[in-house]
Amino acid sequence: NQALSALAETIFLALLATVLAIRLAFILSFFAARNLMPRTWLGNAVYIIIRTIATIFRSIEAIVWAIIFSVWVGIGPFAGMLALMVHSVAALTKLYSEQIENIDPGPVEAIKATGATTLQTWIFAVIPQIITPYLAFTIYRWDINVRMATIVGFVGGGGIGLLLLQQQQLLRWHNVGLVIWLIAAVVWTMDMISAKIRAKLTQI
Repeated sequence: NQALSALAETIFLALLATVLAIRLAFILSFFAARNLMPRTWLGNAVYIIIRTIATIFRSIEAIVWAIIFSVWVGIGPFAGMLALMVHSVAALTKLYSEQIENIDPGPVEAIKATGATTLQTWIFAVIPQIITPYLAFTIYRWDINVRMATIVGFVGGGGIGLLLLQQQQLLRWHNVGLVIWLIAAVVWTMDMISAKIRAKLTQI
């Protein structure tokens, strides 16, 4: 079935965009956290630059990124995936870095007192405190990306959104109704699953 195939494509491109965004956002979040950056001109510059870029990229909606990438790489799911990935990197960098800024400074100071390097401090004092909320933020972001992927498809991002647009242009209203119900069912299912997983993570 064409609708189910497009739906699977939408879920997959949202997942791929999230997975690719996690790695970059994870690294950038350490440099975008005020409490981890040294109070030198270089540390301040790195912090300000990353924070500014993340804010700008996050303020540009995913649908606009989809239009940009559709022009650069052509219409299709690859353009939609890139659009969601860029927006996800910016959003997750902000969420991750704010979580780092709220960690308990005690373990960080204790690790530094032993003569540990910056990398060792991050690995042994910072990461253990942020891993659970990071997972919760990531799952929530995938949930958002599944919903965004539908809208992104309207401007050439592929997936179920593109199919919905095509059926609407052909005036096949029965198919349009079916696609809308499928989208609603997937979004509802994703919302329920992600909510349960996040609830379990908060109990850890």
